[in-house]
Amino acid sequence: MSVTLTEKAAAEVRRRMDDQKSEEETMLRVQIAAGGCSGFSYGLAFATDYNEASDTKFDCHGVPVVVDKKSALFLDGTTIDFQDDLQGYGFRFDNPQAVKTCGCGSSFQA
Repeated sequence: MSVTLTEKAAAEVRRRMDDQKSEEETMLRVQIAAGGCSGFSYGLAFATDYNEASDTKFDCHGVPVVVDKKSALFLDGTTIDFQDDLQGYGFRFDNPQAVKTCGCGSSFQA
């Protein structure tokens, strides 16, 4: 299972963690949920909970990342980037598992 943060995305996550004065054990949880105009929606959240039986945990450019096993099936090979320019602002998901995405890029179909 592989989810990758670009260096720019990792720097933005670390900045937000610092701004929120996150606890040392705080991780970035990457997940999917049913919903959105294409079927599944991406989710990013700060979390301190980790269950070894149901989650995978790894480090990406110094950011601890956790993904639950259900979400991992749909996120394998995904790269998360951060965009801050005239084209947009926010995290962008490049998911090779997605066969269809919505126009805004926040949901997908696999």
